[in-house]
Amino acid sequence: MNQISDFFFYQYSSYSTLDITLEITAVIFGFISVWLSKQNNILVFPIGMISTLIFVYLLLKWELLGDMMINAYYFIMSVFGWYVWNRKGKDNEVTPISRTTNKEKKISVFIFLATLLFVFIVYKTFNKWSNWVAYVDTITTAIFFVGMWLMAKRKIENWIFWIIGDVISIPLYFYKGFTFTSFQYLGFTLIAIFGYLAWKKHLNNNQQIA
Repeated sequence: MNQISDFFFYQYSSYSTLDITLEITAVIFGFISVWLSKQNNILVFPIGMISTLIFVYLLLKWELLGDMMINAYYFIMSVFGWYVWNRKGKDNEVTPISRTTNKEKKISVFIFLATLLFVFIVYKTFNKWSNWVAYVDTITTAIFFVGMWLMAKRKIENWIFWIIGDVISIPLYFYKGFTFTSFQYLGFTLIAIFGYLAWKKHLNNNQQIA
């Protein structure tokens, strides 16, 4: 049992109690926010903002610049998403779940490529482009940037990007030594799968009614 515990949590022996507590708190709020997103509940944004703020602090301290930028971006897009989900449209209805348009697909490609370039420049500027983790971190950052933008727009395809990014992040965070965060992404993957199915069912039901 001790060997198993050491395998998963040995790296925390050098962490402060405050940092461990903050990571666990951020993970809990992260789980809640993703679950709320699956439920199509607007509270996903304020709850998620708490998690992202904590991770911005921790990741900056751990010098994981790509991950830190992801969470800073999440915070900004949460403000935007909060506004979009509250915005009233025709017949005084809030922004509905929908599929991406051709224009939005082009914007998604642009966001992905622009993020790759931006994160690469940041890593090179701070001389952090030192191993394969930087490459993977750059790709996951781009994937999550697109996913967050699509979620803020209430597009069903956002879940596909979350699933891909989450699956990559599970072993990545474990390798980096952040076991709790790795477990978080495992949970995120499962919730994202159910989230996609729930949104798809909601979208199909609305199309049948229409």
